[in-house]
Amino acid sequence: MKVTVEKLEKSMAKLTIEVSAEDFDKAINKVYLKERKRMSIPGFRRGKAPRKLIEKMYGEGIFLEEAINDTINSTYPEAAQNCEISSEISSNPEIGLEQAQAGMPLIYTATVAVKPPVGLGKYKGVEIEKIDTAVTDEEVEEELKREQEKNASMKEVTDRAVKDGDQINLNFEGFIDGVAFEGGKGEDYPLTIGSGSFIPGFEEQLIGAEIGKEIEVNVTFPENYQSKDLAGKAAVFKCTVLKITEKILPELNDEFADDVSEFDTLEEFKADIRKNLETRKEERARTEKENKVIDAIIADSEIEIPEPMLKAQQEQIVDEFAQRLQSQGLSIDQYFAYMGMTREKMVEDSKEQAEKRIRTRLVLEEIVKVENIVATEEDFETELTKLAEAYGADLETVKKIFEGREKDRMMEDIAVQKALSFVADNAVEK
Repeated sequence: MKVTVEKLEKSMAKLTIEVSAEDFDKAINKVYLKERKRMSIPGFRRGKAPRKLIEKMYGEGIFLEEAINDTINSTYPEAAQNCEISSEISSNPEIGLEQAQAGMPLIYTATVAVKPPVGLGKYKGVEIEKIDTAVTDEEVEEELKREQEKNASMKEVTDRAVKDGDQINLNFEGFIDGVAFEGGKGEDYPLTIGSGSFIPGFEEQLIGAEIGKEIEVNVTFPENYQSKDLAGKAAVFKCTVLKITEKILPELNDEFADDVSEFDTLEEFKADIRKNLETRKEERARTEKENKVIDAIIADSEIEIPEPMLKAQQEQIVDEFAQRLQSQGLSIDQYFAYMGMTREKMVEDSKEQAEKRIRTRLVLEEIVKVENIVATEEDFETELTKLAEAYGADLETVKKIFEGREKDRMMEDIAVQKALSFVADNAVEK
């Protein structure tokens, strides 16, 4: 196979790929062997007629189109990977046929987008607003309160009316102008007062209700309510509380700390909460800092993204979303049906995200070049160890996965991440 590369305008390139006549003929013969059983030729049992005879009867091109497609599909990946611009190709190819005839080499072109030049702006000493990472006493108390809520117990009460925060079970039926409406009835329905699960005003009116006594709750459905038949209409719900359960919060003391943590005292537990909050805030601040710095560098840099490159990134974003759905047991088609969405619309909606992703990668790759940033074998080993620990896999097994081109890609990613750390570390917070 021969491959020649021609650089075009606007960050495009054309690969001309020539597959030998011998290899192309093998591809045609492979199609013949697969398809001959479908061919009925007088004087021959089905599947036994010679290729030349079938071509004479049905036309010389009978096996040609499939052979062309098979040959292109099998040879393009190798041609793209081994050509001089392999690391620059950034879109799917647009294929054009130059020569496709039995007994002659197959010649086709593949027009692709390549990474555009980057006019890198200021990337050292980028000024950004300082990000506050201080943890307040109020935040510590809020976190402690959440831990207290997590360890609460539930107790059924029978000697009082409903209070805010109670979990109740109730029967209800809704009426508009005295007529019951569809979907407005529930029996033994569990509801936490103050959760906001029902329409505004409903739960508040149940405070003070007594077990077994019917009360009327008057509400108005929001104008943007999902059921248009009910939107904006006043309704009366006849409600009867069947059961009241209250949340019993544990007392915040040393005993509580000993029960829910590794610490003996409440003060030690609170100190650990503060430390964890500080760590989380610092991690979020680091990410926010990196994002702000990248946004500033992108704004000060010049990059003209070729359309096919942008389109390929948009498609990739949708494919990644589909993979995440699949891991949760859903298909992208189910999602589209539920959301009233199409793939075309999702691809179009991802344009801004795709552009940001491309610009981020390109400026960081340029910084890798300018600053001579390299990923070391030690860096590679560290990343593999993290992956092995995250997935509970054997390190040697993970190493086998990341060999050859996969290792090259990871090394590129590591270098890019180091470039991101470099610009963040060199930023000026004001």
